[in-house]
Formats: sequence, C-alpha cells, structure tokens
Amino acid sequence: MEKKSNRLSRVEEELKRNISNIINYELNNSNITGMVSVTKVKVSPDLSRARVFVTMINSNKKNTLAALKKSSGYIRTEIAHRVNLRTTPELIFEFDESIEYGAKIDNILKDIIKDVNPKKGEE
Repeated sequence: MEKKSNRLSRVEEELKRNISNIINYELNNSNITGMVSVTKVKVSPDLSRARVFVTMINSNKKNTLAALKKSSGYIRTEIAHRVNLRTTPELIFEFDESIEYGAKIDNILKDIIKDVNPKKGEE
C-alpha cells in the first residue's frame, strides 16, 4: 500500500471544505433538501477525478444524490475559481454509508450487551 502524499492530502481537505461551502450556502437546487455534509474527498493521484462522499439528514437520498450529480458542473466551475490547481478534477458524488454502518454496528453491540447482562443494557 503506497503512502498518500502530503500535497494530495492538502488538496483533498481544500476540496472538501470548498465543496461543502458551495453545497450548503450557494447551491440553489430545490431537489437538495435537508442537511448535506461532505464527509470525505478522495482524489486520484493525477488529480483528474475526485470522489466526494456525502451524508444526508432529513432528505431523500436518491433525489438529493441525483441533484448533486446534476449540479457537479456548477460546483466544479466554482472550485476552479477558488482552488489554484492546473486542472480541476471531475467530481463524482457518492453516498457515504459508513455512518449508517457504524450506527447499525452500535445497535447490534447494544443488543448483545442486553442479552449478556440485562441490567447493564437498561442503564
């Protein structure tokens, strides 16, 4: 497994911050409802593509993700104005399931604790 360069990490953080600001404060798309949070950005080593992982609260995931994909051109243009890169990466939006997966694991562990020690599970 190769180590990620420091520059690539800085670019990912900068993209994450800017994309989050654009989605939450500047994007005027009625299909994007609820709270959308950018959890992670993974940039390819040649900076041609960036996978943007998002989570959503109080929204229809399918419609919101489709609206984000449709708005990716506008977001990419805004990124080009704000971030000083030779080429602006193509944005690929994906739903980040790690939070839901973590919550599911947490519930399973709570159920196991209740089964093993019924009095501890009630605390």
